[in-house]
Amino acid sequence: VQLVESGGGSVQAGGSLRLSCIVSGFIIDDYAIGWFRQAPGKEREGVSVINNNDGSAYYADSVKGRFTISSDVAKRTAVLERNSLKPEDTAIYYCAAQKPVFGCNWLAAGEYDYWGQGTQVTVSS
Repeated sequence: VQLVESGGGSVQAGGSLRLSCIVSGFIIDDYAIGWFRQAPGKEREGVSVINNNDGSAYYADSVKGRFTISSDVAKRTAVLERNSLKPEDTAIYYCAAQKPVFGCNWLAAGEYDYWGQGTQVTVSS
């Protein structure tokens, strides 16, 4: 099982960045793919999740209206489009996968079984 993130980098506040997560070793259709981030000195937090079983998507309040998650199961890829970036969005961003179970907490890192290595995103003011 492997998840590989790409698309990180540096951007000025107000700008946009697109993160991609390509997966291998499992059938993405059966899994939820989540994006998480961790800033220095802070806990890892859930940003957005897409459940590929039914296409439902979930967002943290801090990113609603600015971030959009999507998935292309044929390409085994999940994408996080991020607009109106703020300095507080600076973090290492990780993608992760879980096989959903009823009642799971979509944005809880502990629910996820597989993780990528992360990609750094820096937003300057």
